[in-house]
Amino acid sequence: MITEEQQKWLNHLDDTDKVVVIPWDNTSEEKYQIVKKQIQGILGKEHRVEHRGASSLKISGQDEIDIYVPVKKHLFDQTVKKMTELYGSPKSNYSLKRARFLTLVQNKHIDVFVINEEDDGWQDSEIFHQFLLSHPDKLVEYRDLKKKFSGRSTKDYYTVKTKFINEIISASKAEK
Repeated sequence: MITEEQQKWLNHLDDTDKVVVIPWDNTSEEKYQIVKKQIQGILGKEHRVEHRGASSLKISGQDEIDIYVPVKKHLFDQTVKKMTELYGSPKSNYSLKRARFLTLVQNKHIDVFVINEEDDGWQDSEIFHQFLLSHPDKLVEYRDLKKKFSGRSTKDYYTVKTKFINEIISASKAEK
């Protein structure tokens, strides 16, 4: 099942370009640590900086590293401003929800997200991440799904991925 908000986002994705999924890059953690140090250098060492996405799970992905900076809603705009000083203007900004920045480390594409930790989107993504870590069979299924849809359009790839993620979140909530 896909929510109305998710469908709206999926509808804006490209039907013609192709997603390429590549094997896990074993240097991802080292590159994450470089960016984490940059972020904590501007926000403070105590600030949470989380490695997420395929590279954090050590599975195939789109040759990028996803890094999240979760913040309280009232600190969102202030954090975005500080991150803008570090990485330039956000590539996207959904006010008080999520802002995405781009950087490179050793030619590796890195998406840095300032995320409202109180938002359902972040909380659900954490449920998904933790579920995969504690259910290796589902992690393998997710990896295989990503590989299977390599070469498909961005819209097709993210539609299938979103359905899978929603199923996992529902299963995880049902376990509790």
